[in-house]
Amino acid sequence: MDGRSPRLWPYSPASSPVALPETDLLHTPEATWVLTPPATPHEATLDLSGLRAWAASYTDAESTALPELLKAHGAASLEERWPLLLLGELANPYRLAALRCEAAPILRVRLSDLCRTWTDGQDARHIQPGLHHVTLARSRGWWEVAHLGLFTRPEMKRLTMWLAEDRPGVWKPVRPAEGRMHVETQPLDHPTRDDIQWDGAEERVERPAPTFTGPEVDLSTVMVPVHVRRGCYDHRGRLARCVHYPQREFHENVFRRGSACDWHDVLDVHR
Repeated sequence: MDGRSPRLWPYSPASSPVALPETDLLHTPEATWVLTPPATPHEATLDLSGLRAWAASYTDAESTALPELLKAHGAASLEERWPLLLLGELANPYRLAALRCEAAPILRVRLSDLCRTWTDGQDARHIQPGLHHVTLARSRGWWEVAHLGLFTRPEMKRLTMWLAEDRPGVWKPVRPAEGRMHVETQPLDHPTRDDIQWDGAEERVERPAPTFTGPEVDLSTVMVPVHVRRGCYDHRGRLARCVHYPQREFHENVFRRGSACDWHDVLDVHR
Protein backbone atom coordinates (compact mmCIF):
# COMPACT_ATOMS: atom_id res chain seq x y z
CA MET A 1 0.00 0.00 0.00
CA ASP A 2 3.03 2.36 0.20
CA GLY A 3 2.28 5.30 -2.07
CA ARG A 4 -0.71 3.60 -3.69
CA SER A 5 -4.19 5.02 -4.01
CA PRO A 6 -6.46 3.98 -1.12
CA ARG A 7 -9.16 3.30 -3.72
CA LEU A 8 -7.14 0.26 -4.82
CA TRP A 9 -7.70 -1.41 -1.45
CA PRO A 10 -10.11 -4.39 -1.74
CA TYR A 11 -13.66 -3.31 -1.06
CA SER A 12 -17.10 -4.76 -1.52
CA PRO A 13 -20.20 -3.63 0.37
CA ALA A 14 -21.29 -7.25 0.70
CA SER A 15 -18.07 -8.26 2.47
CA SER A 16 -17.18 -4.95 4.13
CA PRO A 17 -15.41 -4.14 6.34
CA VAL A 18 -12.07 -5.25 4.92
CA ALA A 19 -9.52 -4.31 7.56
CA LEU A 20 -6.73 -1.81 7.14
CA PRO A 21 -3.28 -3.21 6.25
CA GLU A 22 -1.24 -4.93 8.95
CA THR A 23 0.99 -1.85 9.20
CA ASP A 24 0.88 1.60 10.68
CA LEU A 25 0.16 4.12 7.96
CA LEU A 26 -0.42 7.71 6.94
CA HIS A 27 -3.66 8.03 5.03
CA THR A 28 -4.03 10.86 2.53
CA PRO A 29 -6.79 11.35 -0.05
CA GLU A 30 -4.28 10.58 -2.81
CA ALA A 31 -2.19 7.75 -1.37
CA THR A 32 -1.52 5.55 1.65
CA TRP A 33 1.99 5.49 3.09
CA VAL A 34 3.48 2.87 5.45
CA LEU A 35 4.82 4.16 8.76
CA THR A 36 7.42 2.46 10.97
CA PRO A 37 7.00 2.64 14.76
CA PRO A 38 9.93 3.62 17.00
CA ALA A 39 12.19 0.84 18.20
CA THR A 40 12.70 2.36 21.65
CA PRO A 41 10.47 0.71 24.27
CA HIS A 42 8.17 2.91 26.34
CA GLU A 43 7.07 1.66 29.74
CA ALA A 44 4.70 4.40 30.89
CA THR A 45 1.03 4.57 29.93
CA LEU A 46 0.50 7.12 27.19
CA ASP A 47 -1.89 9.95 27.98
CA LEU A 48 -2.99 12.28 25.18
CA SER A 49 0.24 14.28 25.11
CA GLY A 50 2.28 11.08 25.44
CA LEU A 51 0.41 9.47 22.55
CA ARG A 52 1.08 12.50 20.37
CA ALA A 53 4.78 12.40 21.30
CA TRP A 54 4.92 8.66 20.60
CA ALA A 55 3.25 9.13 17.21
CA ALA A 56 5.74 11.89 16.37
CA SER A 57 8.55 9.31 16.34
CA TYR A 58 6.97 7.23 13.55
CA THR A 59 8.80 7.50 10.22
CA ASP A 60 8.24 6.63 6.56
CA ALA A 61 10.50 4.54 4.28
CA GLU A 62 12.86 7.53 3.85
CA SER A 63 13.11 8.01 7.65
CA THR A 64 11.09 11.22 7.53
CA ALA A 65 9.31 11.76 10.85
CA LEU A 66 5.52 11.97 10.97
CA PRO A 67 5.37 15.69 11.94
CA GLU A 68 7.33 16.56 8.81
CA LEU A 69 5.12 14.32 6.67
CA LEU A 70 1.99 16.05 7.96
CA LYS A 71 3.55 19.44 7.29
CA ALA A 72 4.51 18.37 3.75
CA HIS A 73 0.88 17.41 3.07
CA GLY A 74 -0.42 20.69 4.49
CA ALA A 75 -2.22 18.77 7.23
CA ALA A 76 -2.96 19.66 10.85
CA SER A 77 -0.17 19.01 13.35
CA LEU A 78 -0.30 16.22 15.93
CA GLU A 79 -1.07 18.82 18.62
CA GLU A 80 -4.34 19.53 16.80
CA ARG A 81 -5.40 15.88 16.68
CA TRP A 82 -7.30 13.51 18.98
CA PRO A 83 -7.54 9.67 18.95
CA LEU A 84 -10.56 8.00 17.33
CA LEU A 85 -10.92 4.22 17.25
CA LEU A 86 -11.72 3.17 13.68
CA LEU A 87 -14.25 0.35 13.40
CA GLY A 88 -16.04 -1.24 10.46
CA GLU A 89 -16.42 0.95 7.38
CA LEU A 90 -14.15 3.60 8.86
CA ALA A 91 -11.32 1.05 9.02
CA ASN A 92 -11.09 0.72 5.25
CA PRO A 93 -8.85 2.91 3.03
CA TYR A 94 -11.41 2.77 0.23
CA ARG A 95 -14.17 4.12 2.44
CA LEU A 96 -11.91 6.81 3.94
CA ALA A 97 -11.01 7.93 0.42
CA ALA A 98 -14.66 7.94 -0.66
CA LEU A 99 -15.44 10.16 2.33
CA ARG A 100 -12.60 12.49 1.28
CA CYS A 101 -10.97 11.99 4.65
CA GLU A 102 -8.12 14.38 5.36
CA ALA A 103 -4.53 13.25 5.89
CA ALA A 104 -4.43 11.21 9.10
CA PRO A 105 -1.97 8.90 10.90
CA ILE A 106 -3.46 5.48 11.66
CA LEU A 107 -1.74 3.26 14.24
CA ARG A 108 -2.21 -0.44 14.95
CA VAL A 109 -3.38 -1.08 18.50
CA ARG A 110 -4.41 -4.10 20.54
CA LEU A 111 -7.76 -4.17 22.30
CA SER A 112 -7.92 -6.25 25.49
CA ASP A 113 -11.19 -7.30 27.17
CA LEU A 114 -13.00 -5.55 24.28
CA CYS A 115 -14.06 -6.81 20.87
CA ARG A 116 -15.44 -5.50 17.61
CA THR A 117 -18.94 -6.80 17.00
CA TRP A 118 -21.92 -6.06 14.77
CA THR A 119 -24.66 -3.55 15.43
CA ASP A 120 -28.27 -4.67 15.27
CA GLY A 121 -29.25 -2.68 12.21
CA GLN A 122 -28.46 -1.98 8.56
CA ASP A 123 -27.35 0.95 6.42
CA ALA A 124 -29.07 0.69 3.04
CA ARG A 125 -27.27 3.60 1.36
CA HIS A 126 -24.83 1.44 -0.62
CA ILE A 127 -26.33 -2.03 -0.95
CA GLN A 128 -29.63 -3.80 -0.36
CA PRO A 129 -30.70 -4.85 2.19
CA GLY A 130 -27.86 -2.88 3.78
CA LEU A 131 -24.46 -2.79 5.47
CA HIS A 132 -23.97 -3.85 9.06
CA HIS A 133 -21.85 -1.33 10.94
CA VAL A 134 -19.46 -2.28 13.74
CA THR A 135 -19.46 -1.34 17.41
CA LEU A 136 -17.48 -2.18 20.55
CA ALA A 137 -18.45 -4.52 23.40
CA ARG A 138 -16.81 -5.94 26.51
CA SER A 139 -15.37 -9.43 26.20
CA ARG A 140 -13.39 -10.73 29.17
CA GLY A 141 -10.02 -12.21 28.23
CA TRP A 142 -10.36 -11.31 24.54
CA TRP A 143 -7.76 -9.50 22.41
CA GLU A 144 -7.55 -8.37 18.79
CA VAL A 145 -5.91 -5.77 16.56
CA ALA A 146 -7.77 -2.55 15.75
CA HIS A 147 -6.76 0.80 14.29
CA LEU A 148 -6.46 4.14 16.03
CA GLY A 149 -6.70 7.26 13.90
CA LEU A 150 -5.48 10.71 14.94
CA PHE A 151 -7.95 13.26 13.59
CA THR A 152 -8.91 16.88 14.03
CA ARG A 153 -12.16 17.45 15.90
CA PRO A 154 -14.09 18.56 12.79
CA GLU A 155 -12.98 15.41 10.96
CA MET A 156 -14.00 13.19 13.89
CA LYS A 157 -17.43 14.80 13.87
CA ARG A 158 -17.75 14.40 10.11
CA LEU A 159 -16.88 10.68 10.19
CA THR A 160 -19.31 10.05 13.04
CA MET A 161 -22.07 11.95 11.24
CA TRP A 162 -21.50 9.83 8.14
CA LEU A 163 -22.23 6.70 10.20
CA ALA A 164 -25.43 8.41 11.34
CA GLU A 165 -26.46 9.25 7.75
CA ASP A 166 -26.06 12.92 8.72
CA ARG A 167 -28.76 12.65 11.39
CA PRO A 168 -27.78 14.10 14.79
CA GLY A 169 -28.11 11.98 17.91
CA VAL A 170 -27.92 8.57 16.19
CA TRP A 171 -24.22 7.72 16.61
CA LYS A 172 -22.27 9.40 19.39
CA PRO A 173 -18.58 9.36 20.36
CA VAL A 174 -17.94 7.92 23.84
CA ARG A 175 -14.86 7.22 25.98
CA PRO A 176 -14.68 3.58 27.18
CA ALA A 177 -14.43 3.10 30.93
CA GLU A 178 -13.36 -0.55 30.68
CA GLY A 179 -10.89 -2.64 28.73
CA ARG A 180 -7.31 -1.81 27.77
CA MET A 181 -5.47 -0.62 24.68
CA HIS A 182 -1.80 -1.06 23.74
CA VAL A 183 0.18 0.02 20.73
CA GLU A 184 0.87 -3.13 18.69
CA THR A 185 4.14 -3.32 16.75
CA GLN A 186 4.18 -7.02 15.78
CA PRO A 187 1.79 -9.43 14.00
CA LEU A 188 -0.94 -10.65 16.34
CA ASP A 189 -3.39 -13.55 16.08
CA HIS A 190 -6.75 -13.24 17.80
CA PRO A 191 -8.36 -16.17 19.66
CA THR A 192 -10.24 -18.67 17.51
CA ARG A 193 -13.85 -19.75 18.02
CA ASP A 194 -12.54 -22.92 19.70
CA ASP A 195 -10.67 -20.79 22.26
CA ILE A 196 -13.95 -19.41 23.59
CA GLN A 197 -15.94 -21.42 26.11
CA TRP A 198 -19.54 -20.57 26.96
CA ASP A 199 -21.39 -21.85 30.02
CA GLY A 200 -24.76 -20.50 28.90
CA ALA A 201 -24.29 -17.21 30.73
CA GLU A 202 -20.74 -15.99 30.11
CA GLU A 203 -18.09 -16.41 27.43
CA ARG A 204 -14.51 -17.08 28.53
CA VAL A 205 -11.33 -17.01 26.45
CA GLU A 206 -9.32 -20.04 27.54
CA ARG A 207 -6.01 -19.10 25.98
CA PRO A 208 -3.27 -16.89 27.46
CA ALA A 209 -2.79 -13.54 25.79
CA PRO A 210 0.51 -12.86 23.97
CA THR A 211 3.03 -10.45 25.45
CA PHE A 212 2.40 -6.77 24.75
CA THR A 213 4.77 -5.28 22.17
CA GLY A 214 4.07 -1.57 22.70
CA PRO A 215 3.08 0.91 25.39
CA GLU A 216 -0.39 1.12 26.88
CA VAL A 217 -2.68 3.95 25.78
CA ASP A 218 -4.94 5.64 28.31
CA LEU A 219 -8.27 4.43 26.95
CA SER A 220 -10.14 7.25 28.67
CA THR A 221 -8.63 9.65 26.10
CA VAL A 222 -9.89 7.63 23.09
CA MET A 223 -13.22 8.32 21.39
CA VAL A 224 -15.31 5.45 20.00
CA PRO A 225 -18.50 5.95 17.95
CA VAL A 226 -21.47 3.88 19.17
CA HIS A 227 -25.08 3.71 17.97
CA VAL A 228 -27.32 5.06 20.70
CA ARG A 229 -30.34 2.86 19.85
CA ARG A 230 -29.38 -0.26 17.92
CA GLY A 231 -26.50 -1.25 20.16
CA CYS A 232 -24.93 -4.67 19.70
CA TYR A 233 -26.28 -7.85 18.17
CA ASP A 234 -26.98 -10.56 20.77
CA HIS A 235 -26.35 -13.97 19.21
CA ARG A 236 -28.49 -15.96 21.68
CA GLY A 237 -26.47 -14.68 24.60
CA ARG A 238 -23.14 -14.61 22.76
CA LEU A 239 -21.26 -12.00 20.74
CA ALA A 240 -20.88 -12.28 16.98
CA ARG A 241 -17.29 -11.04 16.77
CA CYS A 242 -16.31 -9.49 13.46
CA VAL A 243 -13.10 -11.53 13.22
CA HIS A 244 -15.15 -14.74 13.42
CA TYR A 245 -18.15 -13.65 11.34
CA PRO A 246 -17.43 -11.60 8.22
CA GLN A 247 -20.35 -9.47 7.11
CA ARG A 248 -21.82 -11.85 4.55
CA GLU A 249 -21.64 -14.86 6.89
CA PHE A 250 -23.06 -12.81 9.74
CA HIS A 251 -25.99 -11.57 7.67
CA GLU A 252 -26.87 -14.93 6.12
CA ASN A 253 -26.27 -17.25 9.07
CA VAL A 254 -26.59 -15.22 12.28
CA PHE A 255 -28.59 -12.01 11.82
CA ARG A 256 -32.24 -12.19 12.93
CA ARG A 257 -31.59 -15.43 14.81
CA GLY A 258 -31.08 -13.59 18.08
CA SER A 259 -31.94 -10.24 19.59
CA ALA A 260 -30.34 -6.89 20.38
CA CYS A 261 -28.44 -5.40 23.31
CA ASP A 262 -28.47 -1.68 24.10
CA TRP A 263 -24.99 -0.22 23.83
CA HIS A 264 -24.90 0.77 27.52
CA ASP A 265 -25.49 -2.89 28.44
CA VAL A 266 -22.32 -4.04 26.67
CA LEU A 267 -19.91 -1.13 27.28
CA ASP A 268 -19.26 1.10 30.29
CA VAL A 269 -18.25 4.64 29.35
CA HIS A 270 -17.06 7.79 31.09
CA ARG A 271 -19.87 10.26 31.68
